[in-house]
Amino acid sequence: MIPRVSLAMRCAIFFVAACLLAPIPNAKAAVTFTCTVSATGIAFGNYNPLSPVGDSATGTWSVSCNAIGSGSATVSGTLTLSTGSSGSYVARTMMSGTHALQYNIYLTPSYTQVMGNGSAGTYAPSESGTVTAGQIYQITGYMYGYMPPSQDVPAGSYADSIVVTVTY
Repeated sequence: MIPRVSLAMRCAIFFVAACLLAPIPNAKAAVTFTCTVSATGIAFGNYNPLSPVGDSATGTWSVSCNAIGSGSATVSGTLTLSTGSSGSYVARTMMSGTHALQYNIYLTPSYTQVMGNGSAGTYAPSESGTVTAGQIYQITGYMYGYMPPSQDVPAGSYADSIVVTVTY
């Protein structure tokens, strides 16, 4: 009988959002707006290194813009993610002391589009829309975390910090 090794770990992804405002106003618009960014972390459960399948988890992000004044303005924004402790988008790592557990964050649940800053084959989702005075414009999306199977790591609490930046 093969002993089952369970690895209690969480991916504590901390989100730091930077929101730079640069609206492109319509000719008749006198609108200013503020945007807020929120996100939930991607929290993996117990990882079993003997399992033939990887582990997955989902997080969300949301950007909400409130227009003040009169008229409307077009807003364009891009969401980017940092590399975290690994310094690489190819294989992000969660650390427990000196031990590393590979994972990544994807744009879709098919785990084919790595979320990053748009360089080195990564994807940085962009969106644009019209913000009208007195209304709130909101965009929400998902982040899909995946850890490959068969990683020989000791039990422990593994974590990484990812900086999420939204530029408008």
